[in-house]
Order: sequence, then structure tokens, then C-alpha cells
Amino acid sequence: MKLLGANATLALLPYSELADELHAMLVAQQRGEVSAPPRTILELPGGGTLLIMPATSAALTSIKIVTVHTTNAALELPSVQADVLALDTATGRRLLLLDGGLVTARRTAALSLLAARMLAPRPDGPLLIVGAGTQGQAHLEAFAEGLGVREVYVASRTAAHAKALAEQARARGLDATALADPGAALDRVTLIVTATTSATPVLPATVREDAFIAAVGAFRPDMAELPPALVRRARLYVDTLTGAQAEAGDLIQAGIDWQQVTPLAADVPRPASGPVIFKSVGHALWDLAAVWLAHRRLHDTQER
Repeated sequence: MKLLGANATLALLPYSELADELHAMLVAQQRGEVSAPPRTILELPGGGTLLIMPATSAALTSIKIVTVHTTNAALELPSVQADVLALDTATGRRLLLLDGGLVTARRTAALSLLAARMLAPRPDGPLLIVGAGTQGQAHLEAFAEGLGVREVYVASRTAAHAKALAEQARARGLDATALADPGAALDRVTLIVTATTSATPVLPATVREDAFIAAVGAFRPDMAELPPALVRRARLYVDTLTGAQAEAGDLIQAGIDWQQVTPLAADVPRPASGPVIFKSVGHALWDLAAVWLAHRRLHDTQER
């Protein structure tokens, strides 16, 4: 089994190629060629949580193992730790062990990139990112690489974090501005990413009609990054319907009609009007897509 650290994992998962791999996963899902059960959640003694997320295809199987220990900060350890194990489906042979945190960040941002390619009325930006953590950074990189975005606005609850991410964007050659209030950019931006764990909305409802919003931060029913008025006026798309119905507080709290929510699919038509909201809560199949790409790229490198 090959152990892949952070740098090796990043090198094997470029955003544009991963977005293409995720599209291939949507095709395979429609054909019934892949499967993933609901994730297993086990409460650990002492207050920790273990999550296990398996997925399988004819050639490869992936298992993501995540632990969450909210008290780890006092021990100077990360509160969330994750690994992704890749297996040969036919034999069970262990093939790869990838950095699970980076897999999650990359595949989440790449899925938003794919959704923007397919659904955004104006996919060239400008871009507003609310939340300057790992997902904010990953989405900035993905949208710059995959959509050619050149103008970026960054807002965060912590001003220093917004400034730091804006500086990273400028280092990539982008025109980037840190904002105290995300509402200040809404008359300009056509791409919006919310990547916070806020329990209350971080945006007003007054986005442009041609706006595309990727809401990726809130992952529990008691969290909501988007106001109900915005959710109710938008075209709604999700990464998985069952996951969103259980976890997407943005949609649950808005009391939407789930018949009006469209799961992302390989052949989903581009909406005729906006605004468009894409809500993702994560799924093991997206980890399997990352494993597909990493395994193929590693194999191609070894053959050269």
C-alpha cells in the first residue's frame, strides 16, 4: 500500500480534472455502476465521534474514516482528522492511503466547480467567498483554475482571515479585496461561495438574478448560511437529495417544497433563470471519484 501525504495528495487531485471525474461519477451513478450506503456515525467514549463513509465501484472501493474531537485544541491537535483508504474491489488489496482532510476539501470545491460549470448563468464571475477557512481557500483555487475567475471578494467573521485569503488570491495574480460586509459586493458578483458553519445567515437575500451560490458550510439542520427569503426565490439544486433532506439547514429552515429541489446529475439542464443555489452536504461517492483520479494519475506517472 502506498501512503500519500499532504503534498502527494494535492498533486494527484487538480481541480479541473477532479471536476471531470465527478461528472464521470454522476454518469456511473445514473447507470447503477457505483454504490454507497449512508455513513456510519459512532459516538466514542470521552465525547469524540467516528464517521465511516464507504463507496464502491467495479474496480475500486474507498473508505473515508473521520474522527471529530472538539476538545483537541487544548492538546494542540486538530479537532477533525481523516484518511481515505483505496482498495482493489476484486481482491480487497490495499492500494492507497490519502490525506482525508485534503480529499474532502478538494472534492467539495471541485463539485462546486462542476455545478457552476453546469448551472451558473455567469460562470466567469466576479466571485464572492464568505468564510476564509480551508473550504474558502479551496473554492478560491478551484474557481480560479476551473472557471478563469480573476476578480474576487473575501469576507470572514475574522477580518485578519479575510485579509490573509485575499493576499493569497493576489499572490495567484487575482484582483482580490477583503470585505467587512459581504453585502457590499452583491451588486457585482455572479458567483458566491458560503463556506462557514454559521447558525444564522451570512448573506442578505438581495443577490443578483444571475447569481450562482454554492452553499457548502452548514452541515446540520440547525445551521443556515442563507436566509429563507433567498432560498425561496432561487432555483434549488443539491448534491444528494437524501443528504440534503437530513442535513441542509439552509433548505430545511426555509420550509421549501422538496419537489422543487433537483439533485445534481450528469445531464441536468442549465436553468433558464436564477438565482441558482447549489447546496452540498457531502457524500462518499465524491471521495470515490477522488480515489479514481488519484489512482489513475499515480498509475500513469509510474508508467512514464
